[in-house]
Amino acid sequence: MGGSLTKIWTRLMGLKERKIVMVGLDAAGKTTVLYRLKLNELVMTIPTIGFNVETVEYRNLRLTVWDIGGQDIIRPLWRHYFLGTHAMIFVVDSSDHRRIQEAREELWTMLKEPEFSAEAPVLVLANKQDLPDAMSGKEVSEKLGLLEIEGRPILVQPSSAPKGEGLFEGLDWLTKAMTRRERAVSLRWF
Repeated sequence: MGGSLTKIWTRLMGLKERKIVMVGLDAAGKTTVLYRLKLNELVMTIPTIGFNVETVEYRNLRLTVWDIGGQDIIRPLWRHYFLGTHAMIFVVDSSDHRRIQEAREELWTMLKEPEFSAEAPVLVLANKQDLPDAMSGKEVSEKLGLLEIEGRPILVQPSSAPKGEGLFEGLDWLTKAMTRRERAVSLRWF
């Protein structure tokens, strides 16, 4: 009964549209995450040159997810996708100890971009948890320096895109964080 009421309410109210950018270093698993969220199945992918964009309907939201290539030559272009963005998904290869500092630098650069709202939530997917020697979510959080961030909703969610583990839990948090932010903004107007 509850599911039926939710479907009726969604149809009456329509889906709210939100833009999300998904970034991270090359080979972190961004495209695999995108298609697991979109199709809920494993899709074989090739490295993204440029971007992929897909619409994912989740709860009462229609999420336009921009999966932007992570090669170092493309990274300076990331900021051009931030305008009008409601949230960010930052994907980290948690088994790549060698490049975690590079991931930290790129994340911090993006968080300082004026085009990306200082209040927009950030979901960090500590991806590839199924691989040997993967860093835990807590370790990824520490290595990325996330404990230093104040005033921005941020969550590190351990995940495995091929297995579909942790992705929808992270998406649950992200949709709730966007909703809380919108309510807070609307309350400021009164």
